[in-house]
Amino acid sequence: MFKFTLSSLPAVALLCLLTACATAPKPGSTAKDPQSAYAEAKEFLDAGSYESAITAYEQLEARFPYGRHAQQAQLDTAYAHYKMGEMDAVIGAAERFSRLHPNHPNVDYAYYLKGLAYENTKRDEWLPFLPQQPLSERDKKGVQNAFETFKQLYQRFPDSRYAADAHLRMNILLEALATHELNAARYYLQRRAPLAAANRAQAVVKTYSTSKSVEDALGLMIQSYRELQLETLRLDTERVLRQNYPNSRYLASK
Repeated sequence: MFKFTLSSLPAVALLCLLTACATAPKPGSTAKDPQSAYAEAKEFLDAGSYESAITAYEQLEARFPYGRHAQQAQLDTAYAHYKMGEMDAVIGAAERFSRLHPNHPNVDYAYYLKGLAYENTKRDEWLPFLPQQPLSERDKKGVQNAFETFKQLYQRFPDSRYAADAHLRMNILLEALATHELNAARYYLQRRAPLAAANRAQAVVKTYSTSKSVEDALGLMIQSYRELQLETLRLDTERVLRQNYPNSRYLASK
């Protein structure tokens, strides 16, 4: 006769649990058409359940890979990743969409999301409450990629609803890139490397000629040429500074 003991309960319970897990169906959409599947995924997105939305959109693409709902699912997936702070995933999803659907009426939005993601690539996903690092102090490559992406959007889709904001962000990013170079020039001058400082300051003047950093860059060039005892270059730079910024503090400090 089988004798049931308390000591056998954990094993029995574990066996039942494992059996149940092995036979339980995986959760998923029961929609029978792409319209219903998209509606389910969009409901998750609108509710702020971004992870569930991404899963639902992926299931939609797998079950109904063709048509406008699958295409919109790809765009919505990029947006959901953006809301979750997963910038690398946003960039990948946006690039995939623009590659697969270059003539889609909403491809401008893919460029816009990609630009926003590049703008935020150094954001700490684990500590979102901390203040963001200024653009001019971030990795230059991410800022440059953001600028180029917004530039493509602005030039390719001038009538886009995102064009004006893209142009505004281009100006902000341009200033950040110029400030980045200017900070490097200051660093080299402080480190007694006037030639390197002059080269970085000159890059600001040549590459970012419309930025607010040009006056400071010319001033740093004058200081660097003075230390290098390059009088001709110093005087030429002073002349340019005087023509463009007659009240510059760098002229008053001679």
